[in-house]
Amino acid sequence: MSAISTATATWSGSLPEGAGTTTLASSGLGTFGTSWKARSEGSNSTTTPEELLGAAHAACYSMAMAHALGDKDLVASSIDVRARVTFVPGKGITHIGLSVSADISGLTPDEFAALAEEVKGACPVSQALTGTTIELEDVTLL
Repeated sequence: MSAISTATATWSGSLPEGAGTTTLASSGLGTFGTSWKARSEGSNSTTTPEELLGAAHAACYSMAMAHALGDKDLVASSIDVRARVTFVPGKGITHIGLSVSADISGLTPDEFAALAEEVKGACPVSQALTGTTIELEDVTLL
């Protein structure tokens, strides 16, 4: 069984002055504005491809962690993941930093750190992004 997810994007104008939108088409959950200025300088009101990629990576990593825990007959009360995606104009995406904290009974902090590293390589989004550096910035067992 497979699932296909769809997103769409439109752009009008030149790169520096133009703007666009990105739509989560499969879910219908929303349309978000995009611009080069937001992408190259940051923004609190406009999304970027990197923010969307970070959201996908964080969601995927949390699911992969739940799966890995299930293989050990463990269930987390919570798994929180933050993905920080660095974009450098002219170079592209240069780094993704993942931070994970989880409330899990039955694991030591060292076991959790080892599992977090293992999951980093097992997450399908991590696998799709092998062209950039992905590292765990913070791993916290609550």
